[in-house]
Amino acid sequence: MGILSNTIIFLFIVASLLFLIRVLLFKTGLIFITKRWWRLFEDCFHVYQFFKVPEFNESMQENQLYRKVFIYLNSLTSIEDSDFTNLFTGKKSNEILLALDPNQVIEDNFLGARVSWINEDRNDTNGCKTFVLKVRKADKRRILRPYLQHIHTVSDELEQKKRDLRLYVNIKDDHRQKNRDGRWRSVPFNHPSTFDTIAMESDLKNKVKSDLESFLKAKQYYHRLGRVWKRSFLLYGPSGTGKSSFVAAMANFLRYDVYDIDLSRVSDDSDLKTLLLQTTSKSVILIEDLDRFLIEKSTAVSLSGVLNFMDGILNSCSFEERVMVFTMNSKEHVDPTILRPGRIDVHIHFPLCDFSSFKTLANSYLGLKDHKLFPQVEEIFQSGASLSPAEIGELMIANRNSPSRALKTVITALQTEGDGRGSPNIGRRLCDGGSRKSADESGEPSAVFSRENTVKEFRKLYGLLRMKSSRKSQSFDLASAQKYG
Repeated sequence: MGILSNTIIFLFIVASLLFLIRVLLFKTGLIFITKRWWRLFEDCFHVYQFFKVPEFNESMQENQLYRKVFIYLNSLTSIEDSDFTNLFTGKKSNEILLALDPNQVIEDNFLGARVSWINEDRNDTNGCKTFVLKVRKADKRRILRPYLQHIHTVSDELEQKKRDLRLYVNIKDDHRQKNRDGRWRSVPFNHPSTFDTIAMESDLKNKVKSDLESFLKAKQYYHRLGRVWKRSFLLYGPSGTGKSSFVAAMANFLRYDVYDIDLSRVSDDSDLKTLLLQTTSKSVILIEDLDRFLIEKSTAVSLSGVLNFMDGILNSCSFEERVMVFTMNSKEHVDPTILRPGRIDVHIHFPLCDFSSFKTLANSYLGLKDHKLFPQVEEIFQSGASLSPAEIGELMIANRNSPSRALKTVITALQTEGDGRGSPNIGRRLCDGGSRKSADESGEPSAVFSRENTVKEFRKLYGLLRMKSSRKSQSFDLASAQKYG
């Protein structure tokens, strides 16, 4: 018993001493010095190779790899543990950025190997800055190439997230010669809509986000299939249901520019091709109200021109990493060839507001998760009355200082004007800011296909997923046959 007691006391004393030593090391910085000595000791048993990445080449042209390494290193968390890290304010008032200091050493780990970078401060005649990569020779063959590719990928992603987005609109053809920038005019794209702010069924929202995330990673998959790396969406439903805000949310999520094509300013099919050629990768190509232009024939572009725009040989040659979006009020009177799989990958229906969407709007606009008037509102929706999310949102904004008054105003509007037609003047264009919405989605075949007797065979062929909306059993299909893993 005495031996056990003495052992416990001894272990307690040792643990206390280790704790005190650890606290002492942290408080005095000795642990940092100890780690540095250990690394110096460890270096004596390894052979290292050094690779220089200068800012400029021999012709004094900028070395793109230097810029990518700079972006990558400034994103590492290990920069916080390095000596002499610089602090700067970012574009936002509360944003603090870390930046490398001359002669600073940054450590990194990749595939189980430890490497280090030195921000070498040179004072030669060229004043050329250089990053020096230090790699163990034993690890060089295994990690060097994939590590540099990793730096390229990460830096490109960071640049894409940080760059300012732009909204492009096409001008008339007769201004082409006077416009040295081509047929497009651009403005900063600062639309606030995101997938977090739009009123959409959460399951559908998550599926759309997952689909877009898969698309971003799908370059090699598409190339292996011999397909163009693009994705196309059809958004259809009454005006004011939030289609434009959804496009803005997509652009913000992808960090893509938006090219908004106004078909009334396109002179012919060839002109439409010219506009397409002048777009860039990492962009959303948008044509709004396509059904109106085709049915009313208010554009000089033919149906054949639209079809070639969607999937013609021009796309195969120069249309990589783009998302095409078409909006319509209805698919009923549109030529089915436009809607077939391959031209439209995902169909998303935007209905008028239902009670579920109303609650989302009330939470967003008025901060209400529940209210004594909610049962009355639900009863009115169940009777078949409805308005567009845009109309309901505007009523809530106008009465935001009194949630009860806002709900009463909505009830009155539903009782007097809720005939299911929606507003024809709200949410027409992307720049208007739009409104929040609820949505259903159809997959590669249109809703017409889902009503045919051959629906089972069709879904087996394309591997479609079927879901139902909470409002009218309106189905949407997401084309899993074109998933990218």
